[in-house]
Parts: sequence; C-alpha cells; structure tokens
Amino acid sequence: MTQIYQEIVDAKKQNNKLLAILLDPEKLKIADIQALCLKINRTKATHILVGGSTFNGNYLDELLIEIKKHSKLPILLFPGDYKQISDEADGILLLSLLSGRNPDYLIEHQINAVPLLRKTKLEIIPTAYLLIESGSQTAVERVSLTKPMDRSDNEYVAQTAKAGEFMGNKLVYLEAGSGAKIAVSLEMIKVVSTAVQVPLIVGGGIRTKEAIEKTFQAGADMIVIGTAFETNNSFFDL
Repeated sequence: MTQIYQEIVDAKKQNNKLLAILLDPEKLKIADIQALCLKINRTKATHILVGGSTFNGNYLDELLIEIKKHSKLPILLFPGDYKQISDEADGILLLSLLSGRNPDYLIEHQINAVPLLRKTKLEIIPTAYLLIESGSQTAVERVSLTKPMDRSDNEYVAQTAKAGEFMGNKLVYLEAGSGAKIAVSLEMIKVVSTAVQVPLIVGGGIRTKEAIEKTFQAGADMIVIGTAFETNNSFFDL
C-alpha cells in the first residue's frame, strides 16, 4: 500500500477527517500562488488537489513546482484527462467515471495515460468517480457527455460505488460538480459510506463550515472544497 493512500486509510480508521483544497490550474497564475498557498496553509487542509475539466495541461509543471515551494501538503492530480499529468505532483487520482457510460472516461483516457504515468514516480490511486445530479449542468457533465446520477436514488448510487470497490478502486468520490447548486445529500453520503469499505470523498456545492461538519458527520472521510475557496480565499476565516 502506498504512502498517501495509506495515510488516507489510517485517517479513516482513526476517524480523522481530511480536507482537500481543489485548485483549477486553468484559473491559476504563477504570480498568485505564493499568496494563495499562505492562505491554504492557515486552513485545516490536509491535501491539495490540482485539476480541471477543460485544462489543456499548459504550464502544469511550473504551477506545481511553485505550489511545492510554498506548501508542504501532499499534492494529488485530479485530472480531467490524460494531458493533465505531471511528475511534479505527489500522486494522482486515476478516475473512472462510473456514473456515466462514455467509454472515453471509463477506460480510454486511462489507457492513453499509461505511457505518461510509466515515466513518473506518481503514486497512482484508482478512484471510482460518481457524478451526482446537482441542480445545474456542471463542467464534468458537459465535457464527459454523461448524465449525472439521480440524487434521490441512494441505493443505486451505493450499488455503483460498491461495484467500483469490487473492481479494485481504492477510493470512492461522490461529486456534485464544480459550482453545483446543490451538494450531494447527507442521506446519500450515509448510505454510500455504509455500503463501501474504502475511504469516501465528497465534493461539490459545499459552501459553509456548517455544511462541511454535517458532511463529515454523514460519513465522508475527505471533503473537497473548490469553488467556495476559489471565490473567497478567506472562506475558512469566517
């Protein structure tokens, strides 16, 4: 078992909740990274995720090098496709979009990533990625050409998550999507967290500290905050 994943598993066993800040490289400027990292370092964040649905990979190495200068947190790639791979990160969530049936996002991008991943020392963490209906079309839905899962069908989502675990995925990620109007429901999180043994990540539409706490209480092992921090770097000071 690899280091970052082992730490996530250990945190789950000890009920130590994890918090990741998601940075969209398409919206990052190298000149702003130092100040941004200083703000991240003042939060309770345990990880930094870097990736976006439409980023073309330009300057990714430089962005990651700059982030590492100013933060000691583990950096995990959260790639929209195989072009968003860099050896400057510490690891990668190798996503399989199990909520959809587009073969490009089930296996094709992963195949295309193999020659690149073989050249890196990235810790590769297979992740079952489930897009959940959130009240508006998200970038993931638009780019992947897949429909999100019904937010009221908790049992089917849990069954899909369990299938992902049976297939060997080491994490399950419930995603409402960047800028989601509605977060994944607490009831769905409870049902899925009970169904799977692997750590559960939840992201999208979580905009308050109260929502973070309730999401943890429902069973999330890691929460990802993107838009809320992106639009307000002082989010955790409130």
